[in-house]
Amino acid sequence: MTYPNSTDAPAQVAIIGAGPGGLGAAMLLAASGVSVKVYESQPVIGGRTARLTLRGPAGEYHFDRGPTFFLMPYVLDEIFAASGRRLADYVELTRLDPMYRLVIGDAKGGAPTTIDCTQDIAEMSRRLARLDERDGARFPDFISANRTKLAVFEPVLRKPFRTAIDLLGGEMIRALPLLKPTLSVHGYLSKYFRDPRVRLAMSFQTKYLGMSPYKCPSLFSILPLIEYEYGIWHAKGGLNQLMHAMATACAEMGVEIATDQPVETIAFEGKRAAGVQVRGRRHAHEHVLINADASWAITNLIPADLRRGLGAWSDKRLASMDYSCSTYMLYLGLDRRVDLPHHTIAISSKYEDNIRDITDNGRLSEDPSLYICNPSAMDPSLAPAGHSALYVLVPTPNLKGSIDWSRQAAGLREQALDRVSRLAGFDVRSHIVAEKPYTPEDWKAMNIAYGATFNLAHGLMQMLHRRPQHELAGVENVWLAGGGTHPGSGLPVIFLSSQIAARKLCQRLGVPYAADREPVAASV
Repeated sequence: MTYPNSTDAPAQVAIIGAGPGGLGAAMLLAASGVSVKVYESQPVIGGRTARLTLRGPAGEYHFDRGPTFFLMPYVLDEIFAASGRRLADYVELTRLDPMYRLVIGDAKGGAPTTIDCTQDIAEMSRRLARLDERDGARFPDFISANRTKLAVFEPVLRKPFRTAIDLLGGEMIRALPLLKPTLSVHGYLSKYFRDPRVRLAMSFQTKYLGMSPYKCPSLFSILPLIEYEYGIWHAKGGLNQLMHAMATACAEMGVEIATDQPVETIAFEGKRAAGVQVRGRRHAHEHVLINADASWAITNLIPADLRRGLGAWSDKRLASMDYSCSTYMLYLGLDRRVDLPHHTIAISSKYEDNIRDITDNGRLSEDPSLYICNPSAMDPSLAPAGHSALYVLVPTPNLKGSIDWSRQAAGLREQALDRVSRLAGFDVRSHIVAEKPYTPEDWKAMNIAYGATFNLAHGLMQMLHRRPQHELAGVENVWLAGGGTHPGSGLPVIFLSSQIAARKLCQRLGVPYAADREPVAASV
């Protein structure tokens, strides 16, 4: 598929990857008057946010390949507004209530605890009070404190960090008293809540970053606040439709998006990027913005002689960094409906052991946590009538571990189907009419370093200027947007990264940045 450009002249900026960061940057650059061409290696746009379609006897089943939680929609609205558009005119969004169901296993073998989490703070306090009266009463205080924290930190998330000197800026100085660098998310939550189930309900969100709540910096206690403050949203057709909405807006502004066009290398003249090579043919461009997996792209798309001059981002340094967990996936087409909420998070009865297996031991757990997305219950466009498109995710170690997926994937499939069957109330195996598994090896085959689906980990030593910068040091005219740069993983912050990169590129090109114009009204 190609979204055609309005001109045959070489685009000033090449973007490698039609994922959320690349498409966001393309929209903003095009709206600023910059000519852009996007090269996507896959036959479809979206990257990890692409649509996956399976065919069964009754018809097609559609899935989001990766992200299914849409948070902070106002950030994407900003990109559309800067382009003179409204997100609501391109995609239909629905706020979910309950946001998700938590099923927390009992370490002593008793019945699991089920919590349907709602954005209604007073009602959520009452639901938590059934577990611990004091914890329920403290929930509004937790929300209030993290509302303040997000307000202080959001300017930091919107600002580029190139060196340690950038930490001296006013935004960072105001945020420092709230950073608490020695405290993990779990440690921070322990100051508010005493029931371990309540702490789990406010810390499982670190999995959005592929991290353990026992290691994830306390800054990320803002993640549950973001859910309760701004809600969790479903896009009709799946979050992949956000990508098609962005691609449509790009095409309207003259951006060419060429799919099935894998970039083999970035072409340089000295240290200055001069274009990209696709299938042996060189395409001239003045600037190159990378939206592929950052660690993979730096190691594979920049010639070896130049990589030796990248300093902090040398092959050796990138290999030594910490990476997020990976995921084992089952995309299941079922010939019946499933009585589960849109999102169900089933937390291991041995949660700490499960986390250590993923982050430290590099092995599969006896009782893994598991996530189910059941979007066809509210969106009939995703499966044939009366059927279900069920998305199952099991967090696993990345490929720095020693798991032999050719031997162990089958056993994990059975574990996952057993757990899904218990939650659904029937044996799903006899109702599977279409199925596609993904292991970390499949993610690696999509040019994701170590199969780490959430990119570089987000420890304090890998945040801010300690992630590959938006303007890559050591070479010229090479830029980054996406989860591998600041501010990190997850759709909202990837969209923020595209804003940062596009603004910096416009400054370099000497053109007014579109988002500095008066925006149109937000749509949600």
